[in-house]
Amino acid sequence: MKTTDDSVSIEINGLSGAVAAGTTVAAAIALLNNVRAPLRTSVTGMPRGALCGMGVCHECHATINGVAHRRSCLVECLPGMRIHTDGL
Repeated sequence: MKTTDDSVSIEINGLSGAVAAGTTVAAAIALLNNVRAPLRTSVTGMPRGALCGMGVCHECHATINGVAHRRSCLVECLPGMRIHTDGL
């Protein structure tokens, strides 16, 4: 993937992409997925996604670099970051 000096390459659910430096993981998921699918599903199967964008609602959980249940709206994308969601 071609990147510029102000972008970082990441992987979301096995697919590579690049986002601007400083982008949160939640925003990267929305940008690279064109907001077509939920970030995750609830225990009852309902679609869930980033709601508050500031870590209060806990709806944006994702596995980031092997660490489960990270609030993706609070984590800045870093080069080579591997992100897994259960809703995509």
